[in-house]
Amino acid sequence: MDAVTSLPFAWAFLSLFVIVMLRSNATYWAGRGLSAGGRKSKLQKYLNSPSFARAESFIARWGAPAVSVSFLTIGVQTAVNLAAGLGRMPLRRYIPATVVGAIAWAFIYATIGLAAFDAALAAAAGSPLALMLLILVIAAAAVGVHLLKVSRRRKLDREALAACPVMGHEPAGNTQPQL
Repeated sequence: MDAVTSLPFAWAFLSLFVIVMLRSNATYWAGRGLSAGGRKSKLQKYLNSPSFARAESFIARWGAPAVSVSFLTIGVQTAVNLAAGLGRMPLRRYIPATVVGAIAWAFIYATIGLAAFDAALAAAAGSPLALMLLILVIAAAAVGVHLLKVSRRRKLDREALAACPVMGHEPAGNTQPQL
């Protein structure tokens, strides 16, 4: 690790990015392989069960943020990437989430390194105010993303409704069906 971080920033960042992308994707594909192999074994009844299907659906929909955030943790990243593979998260969601996480991971390790990152986490955990602020920022970001999605969905719904010839808006006084 010292050899990589002693490189100029651009080379260190690029090297770390490639390393973490290879490692995370290898773990994801190992999970996919285990899932496929399990479906041809005695585990088939569990992997094809309704509860596992719900878990796969949940991972497919909500797993991408977990994948991205896992790169900021120690000891959880491998488990999350393996779970994404086991849960057969679609690549269209997994790859962008991995790229975001890998960029963050490579930036942290190429600049401040593990010791400074650990110290920042310890300082936040040691100070109740800093920890509350960190939680509030994360919660505000989550609420903001949710509100953005809801607003975008409502806008698309309104546009679809307005474009629909059957459900299109009509003048308020006209309640007779158009023939």
